[in-house]
Amino acid sequence: MMGRDDSVPPETGGTGDAERAFYGRRKGKRLRPGQEQRLEGLLPTLRVALPERGAFLNPPDLFPVPVGEVWLEIGFGGGEHLAAQAEANPRVGIIGCEPFVNGVVKLLRAVDERSLRNVRVWDEDATALLAALPDASLARVYLLYPDPWPKRRQRKRRFVSDASLAEIARVLRPGGLFRFASDIDDYAGWTLVRAARCPQLRWTAERADDWRRPFPGWPGTRYEAKALAAGRLPSYLTFERVSAG
Repeated sequence: MMGRDDSVPPETGGTGDAERAFYGRRKGKRLRPGQEQRLEGLLPTLRVALPERGAFLNPPDLFPVPVGEVWLEIGFGGGEHLAAQAEANPRVGIIGCEPFVNGVVKLLRAVDERSLRNVRVWDEDATALLAALPDASLARVYLLYPDPWPKRRQRKRRFVSDASLAEIARVLRPGGLFRFASDIDDYAGWTLVRAARCPQLRWTAERADDWRRPFPGWPGTRYEAKALAAGRLPSYLTFERVSAG
């Protein structure tokens, strides 16, 4: 799966406020022995260690290989998009956030089998990781097919909010990109409204095809294929980090 999958809750994150938790289950079906081994042996070597309160990470230092820039994927699901990007861009460090254990072990398998050395994992609250990143430290942030929390009473659990977009804008360097994909029109509109209120983010679309076409280098996703088969057309939104002035 790339992006969302019926068996893998797609988005990650959470908050100290239980009513604002963005994710659902932490674990699904029982793990196989090989998955348990990777979880116990490989994950600790990839997991990001947050600094003490008030201090910041230096993202390039998280990786054992030289990286020219660092990207973040919030809610990597089964990790297939993240792994494809890491393999195609070996000089880019990619941090993936995902609290769902069954999704994490899928990424661990890809990292292990493809010997990906430019991947790091944060398997807890995505907002905590964002808070530990310095200003202008990332080149890209992805949020792909997050859970839309469609019921009105659930919408406060959507990851996209005025506060989260302000944080994403803060950690993006000038010219950096925030990429959001969803097959739920209401969530795409929700995101556009909140991005329009963020003076540091500019929607880059100039014509309808700009948000109907997948991002450059897009590997395709299983969830996306299911959405298209069901008649739901995805939106691919790109926002550029600009100066507020």
